[in-house]
Order: sequence, then structure tokens, then C-alpha cells
Amino acid sequence: MPLTTYTAGEVLTAASLNSNLTAAGGLQFIKSQTIGTGVASVTVTGAFSANYDNYLITASGGVASTDLVFGLKFGATTTNYYSGISGVTWTGTASSNGRNNTETHLLYAGSGSSNGLQMSYMVQNPFLTKYTFGSGPFIPYNAMYSQAGSVQTTTSYTDFTINVVGGTITGGTISVYGYAK
Repeated sequence: MPLTTYTAGEVLTAASLNSNLTAAGGLQFIKSQTIGTGVASVTVTGAFSANYDNYLITASGGVASTDLVFGLKFGATTTNYYSGISGVTWTGTASSNGRNNTETHLLYAGSGSSNGLQMSYMVQNPFLTKYTFGSGPFIPYNAMYSQAGSVQTTTSYTDFTINVVGGTITGGTISVYGYAK
């Protein structure tokens, strides 16, 4: 949708201004949630809707009890998760790993350490009755990786859970943004 242009002296309506804000595109803030103390999972409700097809989920701040990774579960679904990672350690050793329906969530969606939490994960189609896809970088254990995966069900999701693998997390914030259509 094109932006509305205004001329001097024209009355601006709320509907017109709101339309311009939506038409401007880019990321639209949906919600944020503070992470509790010593938790092994965090559920974020009301994250996905018909307003957006694509989302960005971030986690930052806080700390982890040890070096660990996050899994990302959509709704109550615990099957049909497929994912793969590839990356390199700080010493230059290449690494890759694939998961064929062996996890109850998309493994390696983010990571944490005593230096903070790190998650920047793009999600496609979670609310649509299509497969849900996701991808993003993560930096665990002195290495850099990229993960991509899918939930091969046609369930419509409104919420997700970050599952901590190998420890707990304390503090920090999870934020959800929608990509304007």
C-alpha cells in the first residue's frame, strides 16, 4: 500500500496516519516478556496472529547457569520438528548437524552463557495453517552457527516456548516483532 501524502492545511485523520504507519513496512513491535529466575522454559502467549505472516523473536540480557542452547517449541506440538545447523568454531573447525524429528522443539534457536542470552530468530507462517519455518544464528561454546528448521504440521500457533537445554536462565527479555505485510 502506498503512503498517503499530505498538503499544507489538510486535516489529518487518525485512520490515515495509522494507515501510513502500517504501510511504512519494517518490523512492528508486538510484545516483550521478562524472563524469570532460574527457569528451564519460558512460554510467550499471544505472540502470533493474522496480522503478520513473518516474525522476529529476540532474547537478550540475563544470564545462563552454564553454556547452553535454546529449543523453540510452537504451541503444544512436540513432534515433526526438523532442523540442521552448520558453523565454525573459534579455532576454524567446521561443524554440522541434522535433526530429523528427533526433538520436541527446533533445537539451536539461540544460546546463553554467563555473559548473556542471545537469540535472533526469524519465523515464517506460525499462525497460518501451513508448515512453520525458522532460521537464525546462535553463538554457543566458542563457536558461530546458523540453524534452519521446520515444524511439519499445519497447525495455527499463537504462542511459543523457549526450552533451555542443559541448564537454566535468569533475567533478560524476550521480544516479538512482526514484519509488516
